Amino acid sequence: MESALQDFLTTSVFAFMLIFMRLGTAFMVMPGTGDSFVAPQVRLLFSLSVAFVLYPSLMPYIPDPLPNVFGMFSLIAMEFIIGLFFGGVSRIFMVALDTAGMVISTASGLGNAQVFNPTLATQGSVVGSFLAVMGVTLLFVTNLHHLLIMGIYESYELFPLGSLPESGSMVEFLSRSLAASFAIGVKFAAPYIVVMIMIYTGMGVLSRLMPQIQVFILAVPIQVLISIMLMAMTLSAAMLYWITNFEQGMIYFLRVIGA
Repeated sequence: MESALQDFLTTSVFAFMLIFMRLGTAFMVMPGTGDSFVAPQVRLLFSLSVAFVLYPSLMPYIPDPLPNVFGMFSLIAMEFIIGLFFGGVSRIFMVALDTAGMVISTASGLGNAQVFNPTLATQGSVVGSFLAVMGVTLLFVTNLHHLLIMGIYESYELFPLGSLPESGSMVEFLSRSLAASFAIGVKFAAPYIVVMIMIYTGMGVLSRLMPQIQVFILAVPIQVLISIMLMAMTLSAAMLYWITNFEQGMIYFLRVIGA
């Protein structure tokens, strides 16, 4: 009886700790579960629940027999890095909305209006905070959170226990992801940039034709009104563009890392 209990503690418990380390780290960072408006207790319980569900199917990936104490700490550190890498990539694609919101706020004259962005836990633009919350809502409405969970599950085939991707490849992919995220954000805000350039050009011409008019006071309300109307016309298409690129980016990430 004692030997059976000891075997259970040395195999099943430590194996669950390894699985929970990767899943919990990823869930603490990735969008949806890793946002600041989600209580830490909820994140922990969600990570434990998913780890319990996936534990039986992930047991074949656990090394048998388990290594010594130093080897266990090494495995835990590797699992933490892999979970942080996976969750960080998904978070980077989410930052595209904050980039787009900052560009839109600057172009529409709302750049000085700063509010708390719940997804990044920092001060951000009004439009960026609105887009970030809408992006998280779309992730759950379109069931893309299932893609994130399946991606973590399949990461055990991409990154077996005890192995890490090359650090140079990780840094290169993160830099490429940041560049792609910034490009998506700028393309998201492209209509606002074009319209505001036209407005600024008209303001410059008007100030030359009639210097006595306070062009800035006259143009700012028009600028804000046009931005709101433009958002009403383009928001659905822009969010569809972002959610499509988010899905394609995560699928590309899994293919490239697994290649």
